[in-house]
Amino acid sequence: MEPSRHIKTIAQKLQLHDWQVESTIRLLDDGSTIPFISRYRKEVTGSLNEVQIAEIRDEYERLKELEKRREAVIKSIEEQEKMTPELLDKLNRALTITELEDLYLPYRPKRRTRATIAREKGLEPLAHWLLKQFPESPDDEAEKYLTDDVESTDDALAGARDIIAETINENEPVRSGMRRLFDKEAVITSKVVKGKEIEGAKYSDYFEWSESLRKCPSHRLLAMRRGEDEGILKVTVTVGEEEALSVIGKLFVKGNNAASQQIKMAAADSWDRLLAPSMETEFRKISKEKADDEAIKVFADNLRQLLLASPLGEKSVLALDPGYRTGCKVVCLDKQGTLLCNDTIYPHPPQNETAKSVSKLLELTDKYHIEAIAIGNGTASRETEDFVRRYIPSVSGIKIFVVSEAGASVYSASKTAREEFPDHDVTVRGAVSIGRRLMDPLAELVKIEPKSIGVGQYQHDVDQTRLHNSLDEVVISCVNAVGVEVNTASPHLLTYVSGLGPQLAQNIIEYRTQNGPFRSRKELMKVKRMGDKAFEQCAGFLRIRHAENPLDASAVHPESYNIVEKMASDLGCSLKELVSDAEKRKNIRPEKYVTTTVGLPTLKDIMQELAKPGRDPRSEIKEFSFADIRSMEDVKEGMVVPGIVTNITKFGAFVDIGVKQDGLVHISHMADRYVEDPSKVVKLHQHVMVKVIGVDLQRKRIQLSMKGLK
Repeated sequence: MEPSRHIKTIAQKLQLHDWQVESTIRLLDDGSTIPFISRYRKEVTGSLNEVQIAEIRDEYERLKELEKRREAVIKSIEEQEKMTPELLDKLNRALTITELEDLYLPYRPKRRTRATIAREKGLEPLAHWLLKQFPESPDDEAEKYLTDDVESTDDALAGARDIIAETINENEPVRSGMRRLFDKEAVITSKVVKGKEIEGAKYSDYFEWSESLRKCPSHRLLAMRRGEDEGILKVTVTVGEEEALSVIGKLFVKGNNAASQQIKMAAADSWDRLLAPSMETEFRKISKEKADDEAIKVFADNLRQLLLASPLGEKSVLALDPGYRTGCKVVCLDKQGTLLCNDTIYPHPPQNETAKSVSKLLELTDKYHIEAIAIGNGTASRETEDFVRRYIPSVSGIKIFVVSEAGASVYSASKTAREEFPDHDVTVRGAVSIGRRLMDPLAELVKIEPKSIGVGQYQHDVDQTRLHNSLDEVVISCVNAVGVEVNTASPHLLTYVSGLGPQLAQNIIEYRTQNGPFRSRKELMKVKRMGDKAFEQCAGFLRIRHAENPLDASAVHPESYNIVEKMASDLGCSLKELVSDAEKRKNIRPEKYVTTTVGLPTLKDIMQELAKPGRDPRSEIKEFSFADIRSMEDVKEGMVVPGIVTNITKFGAFVDIGVKQDGLVHISHMADRYVEDPSKVVKLHQHVMVKVIGVDLQRKRIQLSMKGLK
């Protein structure tokens, strides 16, 4: 397949223009990143977004793999000297790996089968005779093939049927028809393995379960697959035998004579022994991949929302990692997140050192000019929040926030945390992470493996490579959407910047350590191994606050500085005046600055950036307070309480209402209308009002509803 055909195929599938696909592939092949192409090459791609660019890349890679496999298949068949012009044409027209493999199946080198043995006995001509379904007696024809190895006509006909069964199994139209049947009619059935009823009680919903495979939601399919992996459930995917044999019969049974009966027997054997297991394996794989796709998408959407959560910004923060017996670990951080001090207070049982804890808290807030307090949402969180709110005077202006600890323990025990704080234990590192998450969730969460953050759905059951790649792309997208302050960023955050990676990120840190803060983007070119291409890819996403050139703190790419300088020159003012004076910018006519390489999309981006240079695109953070309930025993049906969305799945959203057990708002209770996708109704960490509609203390389940509530 020619590259031009790749382009046409992709353009048709994604409903794009050929030139958009061609330009995007050229940029990708040239080493440009998706964030860079999406942000700074809009004229080249026709303003394609990151999702569209990623789809082009994935389709291009799929077609290249298909081409590679096509070449191998053609070579194999030619080496067997079995290639025909008709077969070659079919192979060249195959658009999927599945179609290609079906065509190759009869020629694929295989282990010794029943059909192979029958051929060795010389029974292939008999099989061909039967397939023609002549009216003569099969037994009479079979007598011609009796030998020392074939002792009876029954043996001869059985061998011929083995050959026919394999022929049916390897027939491309049969497999295509069977695939259509499975796609439309396949049923997934789950049954408990005898004797595993008690051990597998948590899978009791699936002990006797059956439904259409195509309608089976991802969370249910993954749950059944997990139960099967644990030896609790037996899961099958199949269609009705009668319907399956009808597919074969239409292609192979041509009459109703004795030979036709032999074909029907071979068809039944082919279905039972070859086609059914093959199709079940294929559709189990297809359904698993589809379920993985949905689960990974849910995880990716949740992760994006978590990473782009509202930051507190540069404030002095006191962070508390709550606890009872071991006390509450306290750390104070400056506006850049640097650890200033750490201590432990014991305001809760068994110590109950209330007065001493209050004194220490007030001393630290005063000494370090604390502007906000971050409290982890784990053990003793509500009690610690109550304690802080009771003794920190409201007139102080100190804001109080409860922060998710998800993944904090993973970070605190990691190599990254040990390198950052070699002289402190995991409790101090955990408290620092809680404080920094409040200040800038994105900068802190990039240090943790995404799947450890706990906002997924069956994340351990999906394809781990695909999950990792998908989540990595989300992190890259978020980091570059927000931009990175190069003089304060950690090496982990810099790693995700377009065009950098681990080595260049470390080189930037080393240069910064040896030479002090960067004073301009141009200075980045002095970093070891920072070539022209890497600079082109990363420069627009790196910010240098207080640089002499105000554009260095913005998302305007250095390649466009000359345009902004021309704007300022035409208005007779400096760059700083242009950036700070909205009235002056009103006199700019963007169309005046269009060139062969810079069009209105880029010019509009520049104008928007000049209006808010370097401004964080994330929303402002809001304080939140739970209702006066502490445990599940306090929760009663009919209560309407505030909560925070902690996780979103395909079947609903989990909401923290402050009782150490999240409640579920099922998709059917999310709104006064039909809801197809919970993520269209709520966002992660959104503050919501919910009504309690069910409490099951034994199973520790709380059912919530958002119907009729704003």
